[in-house]
Amino acid sequence: MSRRNRATLSAWQKHLVDELRSLARDHPRDVRIAQQPQVGTDGDATLRLRLHTADIPHRPGGLELGEDEEFIVKIRPSLFSPPSAEVKHTRFLGFPHVLQGQRLCIYLDPSREWRPSAGMAGFLSRPWDWLTDAAGGAFDPSTAMYHAVGGVLHHADDTPTIVVREPGPPKRQQIARLLARSSHRYDLTYSTDHDGHRTPVFVLASDLPFGAASTFALFLTLLDDPHLHRSEGRPPEVSPQSPAFLTSLLASALRNPDGTEQYFVLAVPHPAGGPHHLLGGRLPATTADALRRLTKKHGTAVTLDPAIINADIPIEWCNMSDERQEITTRRDDNRPVNGFQGRTVHIWGCGGLGSWLAEFIARAGASTITVCDPGTITGGLLVRQNYTEADIGQTKADALATRLRAIRDDLTVTVAEGGVPDPAVSLSADLIIDATVSHSITTYLDILVGEDRTALIAQVATDARTGTLGIANICAPGAPCTPSELDDQAGRSVVADGLELYHPLWEEAAEGDELIPTRGCSVPTFHGSAADLAAVAATLVNMIGLHLQQTETPVSGTHLIALPHAPAGPRHHFRPAASDSRE
Repeated sequence: MSRRNRATLSAWQKHLVDELRSLARDHPRDVRIAQQPQVGTDGDATLRLRLHTADIPHRPGGLELGEDEEFIVKIRPSLFSPPSAEVKHTRFLGFPHVLQGQRLCIYLDPSREWRPSAGMAGFLSRPWDWLTDAAGGAFDPSTAMYHAVGGVLHHADDTPTIVVREPGPPKRQQIARLLARSSHRYDLTYSTDHDGHRTPVFVLASDLPFGAASTFALFLTLLDDPHLHRSEGRPPEVSPQSPAFLTSLLASALRNPDGTEQYFVLAVPHPAGGPHHLLGGRLPATTADALRRLTKKHGTAVTLDPAIINADIPIEWCNMSDERQEITTRRDDNRPVNGFQGRTVHIWGCGGLGSWLAEFIARAGASTITVCDPGTITGGLLVRQNYTEADIGQTKADALATRLRAIRDDLTVTVAEGGVPDPAVSLSADLIIDATVSHSITTYLDILVGEDRTALIAQVATDARTGTLGIANICAPGAPCTPSELDDQAGRSVVADGLELYHPLWEEAAEGDELIPTRGCSVPTFHGSAADLAAVAATLVNMIGLHLQQTETPVSGTHLIALPHAPAGPRHHFRPAASDSRE
């Protein structure tokens, strides 16, 4: 390495290069530096490295490795970005974690996986592990990253996100519609009931292993030759797709208003099979208008030679929020809140606990939520309840219903008039949550328990003194115990077992426990913060979710929970109902 190049290496690059040289000296058979580092104008230090791979076991279907495999390694100037590895050939094409046929995606999430302290040895272990898995055919197609479009981000600035939730596309070519939800969001639908922006959806015959193009002319060429002669083993010829795509594009452009962009969606097959990857793009309004004029003059069957298209016309790729069920795994899958998915839930009382419970249950996937609380929102409640300045003056139920509807399009939210919903409707729900802390509501629930019901009943509360304790009395369907009986049993048990932490849940409020917000005839309210109440509500939601998952032998009982900063004591205690106890 020349004196000049040595001088331009950053301190971090020099550190890693020195580590690499040390590894090569200690393991000359396994690691060899084929070309010394050169610093480019971007500040990256690039070198060529050979790993001895002859001893890596090979299994049928695995990658055929040579005696040595050579990599181009780039070392970034800063420790915050990991080195990268790529190859000059395309023999790795078709294997997972390969970007644009030649770069290895060895860090899926560099912020979590890249450890600068592990240095060059830690980095080299990543391509070595990939080579071992690739040669051994160890990649699982259902989980490994087989990239349909080169594995690189296709997203231009200032383009909207296209939300896709409907399954499809069911046909090779079809017209969908983009519905504008805002300046930054469009929803794609195949329904003809909507008059949105007409958008062709086109299913490609093969993947785009080197990525999609950034210009219209190059993209049309890629449709017919996805490899553009970069692959050493040419894939089977596919029939030209650009004429059919153009016909569909022209037909859509003709039916969209002048002066608007033209969108399109590609359904790209994955190399490992399964649902297609969706890629959305758009052409600028000037290009779309030119297509409209061309179509009006010559019809949709006109032939466009990519060679005569202005090479500077861009394709602006859009961010795709692909939420189709066949490709999506919920982030809360296998969690306690999974029990709420598809459930019908009634929430009585939308205050300190109820307002947070409702939001968590809405996000957990409930299908229908009925809220009930005639109380009016005042500014002082914003300290601890799930409302905003814009909600002041509304009833809690109405404001909360608006918030829940904004969380999910597919959630049905209803507001029950009065203190409680119609009992026949409530009894047929999957879950009734009473967060009113009302003695009269407790008496009403005691009566409902004896009725024929499918609803699990959960009565929840927190302590008036700190808002850091929580209780949930759970009455499973068919259980003979009432909420008040469960509460009495739990109270006696807490005293007998010496669980002093939870005594305030059964004690009358002492002076100072309740808060008088203003002078005069103010209704006493409670202390506590939004952070405390949200945390108590979230914990109780998890406890209730566990009971909803008990489909065969539902259990009744009382959950007691305490936040970490509550006084010392057990943070969770469950007492089964007397009839359910196995003691």
